[in-house]
Amino acid sequence: MLRWTITFLVIAIVAGILGFGGIAGAAAGIAEICFYVFIVLFIVSLVFGKRPKV
Repeated sequence: MLRWTITFLVIAIVAGILGFGGIAGAAAGIAEICFYVFIVLFIVSLVFGKRPKV
């Protein structure tokens, strides 16, 4: 999930540099959504993840 966020962030940066504002905005929006989903899933996995048996 984090890999997709980085991919869309790079696409947004390259599109912004080349002057494609609409594509850059869309890619940045997708990257932001992917990042938030990643953070939520990471926190859920920390809380409800498998714990080693003692």
